[in-house]
Amino acid sequence: MTGNRRRNALLVLTLLMFSACSLAPAHASRTLQDETGRKVTVPDHPHRVICLVPSVTDAVFALGSGDDVVAVSDYTTYPPEALKKPSVGSLVKPSIETILSFHPDLVLGTGIPGSAETATQLEAVGVPVYLVDPRGLAGILSSVESLGEALNRRPQADALNASLTRRVEAVKARTAGKPAPRVLVPVWYDPIITIGKHAFITEIIEAAGAKSVTDDLIPDWPQISMETVIARAPGALLLIRGGKVTIDALQNRPGWSSLTAVQKSKVYYVDNGIQVPSPVAIDALEELAKEFHP
Repeated sequence: MTGNRRRNALLVLTLLMFSACSLAPAHASRTLQDETGRKVTVPDHPHRVICLVPSVTDAVFALGSGDDVVAVSDYTTYPPEALKKPSVGSLVKPSIETILSFHPDLVLGTGIPGSAETATQLEAVGVPVYLVDPRGLAGILSSVESLGEALNRRPQADALNASLTRRVEAVKARTAGKPAPRVLVPVWYDPIITIGKHAFITEIIEAAGAKSVTDDLIPDWPQISMETVIARAPGALLLIRGGKVTIDALQNRPGWSSLTAVQKSKVYYVDNGIQVPSPVAIDALEELAKEFHP
C-alpha cells in the first residue's frame, strides 16, 4: 500500500470511528446560514470550538468565548492567550484526524481555499462547520455579528461591534481633511508584490488618513515592476514591524536606492495585526493613524 493510500485509509477509518462514537447526549440546536450561504445546524451552546484561521480565533476571543476554544490553526498570533491552544495544522489543509481528536461541537473558519473540502469531511461525521467571509472593515463587523450568532453570543457581538465602530469613526474624524501621505506597501521585493484596490490593508490605510499609491490596481496582491514603483514615486514606505521586508534590505537592492523614500529612510511601521481581518485590525488602524498624523 502506498503512503497516500495508507493515509487515506487511516482518514476513512478515523471518520468511521468518530461517526460510530457519536453517542454523546443530544444538544438543542439551531440552523443558521453562514456567510458563504451554507445552511449549518449549530449547537445552542457550543463548548468545544475549533478555529481554523487566525482572524476567527481573534474574533472568538474578543466575543468572550476563548475558554470554549479547544484548538486553533497555525500562524495564530492574536490574542496572546490563544497561543496556549494546540494547533490542528495549516490554514489550507488542517489535519482532520487532529480536529476529530478534540471532539469539537463546532468548527469555525473562513472561505479560504481548502475550506470546502474540510467542511465536507467534517460534516460527513456530524461536525458542524460554520464559515465567515470578512472583507474590509465592514466585513469585520459582519463576521463578528455572524460569529456571535453561531456562538449564541449576540449581545456580546452587538456590544463589540458598537465599540469597534466608535473607534473606527473616531480615527476617521481625527484624520479627515489632513494631508494624506502617499505610501507604498512592499509585501515582497523580488518579485515586487504590493496591495491593490480591494485589499484589506488598502482600506485600513485610507481610513488612517493616508493613500496607497497602488490603490487603483485591480488584483488584491498585484505584482508590479520596479519602473512602476519609481513612476508612482511614493513619499514613504509602509512596513510591517518585525517583517521580512526591511529598509536595510531595500537599500541594497537594485532600483530601490533611487527612491527618495528609501534614500531618506522615510518609513512608517505598523503591527502585523493590519493583516488580520478581525478586531485586532482596529488596533492597527489606530496605531497607523498616529504614525501618519502624530
